[in-house]
Amino acid sequence: MGTSVLSVRLELELLERLRLHAARRGMSVQDYVVRTLIRDDFDERFQAAVDETERFYGVT
Repeated sequence: MGTSVLSVRLELELLERLRLHAARRGMSVQDYVVRTLIRDDFDERFQAAVDETERFYGVT
């Protein structure tokens, strides 16, 4: 799998919070952010949202 670069501008306060959360887990900020974005529960939350939308619109 290849990699790409994503540049994000953050307020200092948010960056410090991310550093703190990452440090608690012994991770770099980059690793912490990536893991947060690909959490195992993402698929479950996404599917729940799709199911709810389908129920709302009556899609079977």
